[in-house]
Amino acid sequence: MGGNAKTTEFLKECMADALIKLLKTKPIEKISVPQIVELAGVGRATFFRNFTTKNEAVTFKFVRLWDRWAEEHNLTDRRGYSLNNALDFFQFNYSIRDLLNVVYDRQLQSALYDAFYEIIVSQCGANAGECYKNRFLSYGLFGLLDEWITRGFYESPEQMAEMLKEISK
Repeated sequence: MGGNAKTTEFLKECMADALIKLLKTKPIEKISVPQIVELAGVGRATFFRNFTTKNEAVTFKFVRLWDRWAEEHNLTDRRGYSLNNALDFFQFNYSIRDLLNVVYDRQLQSALYDAFYEIIVSQCGANAGECYKNRFLSYGLFGLLDEWITRGFYESPEQMAEMLKEISK
């Protein structure tokens, strides 16, 4: 990544972080772009040059967190999903449970699913069968994650990975 791309990614993450900080105190509808950019220390145009919506900023943050976590844990397949990386998936989500709880408290599950879809399904290409399969798998896996979050992360990541393997048989 060149210097300019790194700067752009840094600014995007600053704005996403500012939005998330504001989400801890008020609903997304009550958060304005000027509030976000003021807290992030950037200009208003920077927000709109990088995001079309506030939800998109939250989605961006989830993708960045996953990419960073995958790199730190030396995952070879950072994009895509298989039963082989089920435990990694649940461990990652457990590690960001505080953020997931904020997002759920603010009814922003769609931003999580958008990130989830980008990470898991973005590689389907032109093969229609592969796209349908990936979409089907992403909804099912998201359903498990959604239920786990709603239940307060009652089960461990290991139990969730095992449950997914049992369901997938």
